[in-house]
Amino acid sequence: MSTCTIHWFRRDLRLADNPALTMASHHGKHRVIALFIVDDQLVDSPRVGPNRLAFLADRLRTLHAELQQQGSSLLIAYGDPAEVILQLCKKHGAAGVTWQADPAPWARRRDERVASTLQNNGVTPYIHDSQTIVPVTQVLTDKGTPYTVFTPYYRNWSRQLRIPAALPVPPLLPVAGIPSQPTWPNWPTTTVPLPDSRAATAQQLLATFTSQRINTYDDGRNVLAQAGTSGLSPYLRFGIISPQECARAAIAAQRLAPPTAARSGAEVWLSELAWRDFYQQILYHFPHVANYAFRPMYDDIAWDNNQNYFAAWCAGRTGYPIVDAAMRQLSSTGWMHNRARMIVASFLTKDLLIDWRWGERYFMQQLIDGDSAANNGGWQWSAGTGTDAQPYFRIFNPTSQGETFDPDGAYVKRYVPELANVPTKYIHAPWLMPPVLMREVHCLIGHDYPAPIVDHATQRAKALAMYKLVRPE
Repeated sequence: MSTCTIHWFRRDLRLADNPALTMASHHGKHRVIALFIVDDQLVDSPRVGPNRLAFLADRLRTLHAELQQQGSSLLIAYGDPAEVILQLCKKHGAAGVTWQADPAPWARRRDERVASTLQNNGVTPYIHDSQTIVPVTQVLTDKGTPYTVFTPYYRNWSRQLRIPAALPVPPLLPVAGIPSQPTWPNWPTTTVPLPDSRAATAQQLLATFTSQRINTYDDGRNVLAQAGTSGLSPYLRFGIISPQECARAAIAAQRLAPPTAARSGAEVWLSELAWRDFYQQILYHFPHVANYAFRPMYDDIAWDNNQNYFAAWCAGRTGYPIVDAAMRQLSSTGWMHNRARMIVASFLTKDLLIDWRWGERYFMQQLIDGDSAANNGGWQWSAGTGTDAQPYFRIFNPTSQGETFDPDGAYVKRYVPELANVPTKYIHAPWLMPPVLMREVHCLIGHDYPAPIVDHATQRAKALAMYKLVRPE
């Protein structure tokens, strides 16, 4: 049998700027088995939902089409990765297997087992660390310990930022015995509109953002009703575009923007990419955060965990328009604006007094771009339990958050049609409308739209008391 190499696709579902795939092409003399494994342990996880699976399924189809344009194809296999890969190596005479490292603790355990199985059978694993812009083990303090506060991490990260030149799509030759058409997974479908999963679409989004909107990103990213963000999160989640390419584009935009204000937009977006790296390295160095608070004292919080409140929050029926709009955006699109994510997370934990893990898990079930590290980091920041956390005593007021980041109520009216006719003066506190006005705009609070399920001032006081109980003197 002739020598070939297997490339195991996971969170690097792209052909260009993929160091592990390029390595496979080099070691296999361009004869590469492009492999994706459906692992039921991950697919059946309670943290996975139909929205993300549907987008992944669509991406596998477009990835296969892109491979076909290169004269190759995608092999989709099912089962335990160690067993599947070893069997393929024996069948096709593969001398090596490449993949991109994943810093998540469960992924590391899986990869260590796969690598050990291969080595014990004379096959060389080649693992490339490119899921983050700077490797998770590289940015350390002077004492050799991981950072737990973003600002000093970012300073060191910036000093170490060395982005290699972009890699073209490597030559890929077919391997005999690999079917030309994959056996597609039978995953549940979704009703939310999915983003176009083609790599070319991700490239166009990046080009449009960095040429048109990045200069106003610093302010525009917080305006809920406008498309001020890049829209690249689903593509970064699955590696349809590389984080290195995004960083290159940010740096290029930074150099091209002459005014200080315009330059700051690119700088802020680059720092957001660094936040992504930061949370990945936190999950790598402190794997307990996947299930527990980064600061152990907060595991002792006596959450109320009211099931009815949680159901109202999930359904977007809390009576707080900005919260309800955000939750309905999530249920109808599988995505939520990042500012809105912070607002609803603060509301769940500090107004409804519900364990942050309930919301963190619900987000992972709903989000197309659900990323364990970023999602966990964001939730613990909002709950005040994590690294670099928002202090526990800093609690978002949902009404003032709406007034600040959706001043004319356009975002609320888009997702909460019951409030479509409510005047701007009352859009973020419709319960304050006089009864005669409620009738005029056809929105009776408590009938057409719910009254607030809790009083913010009362719950804020309860939250402060709850947190103080577990803090050391």
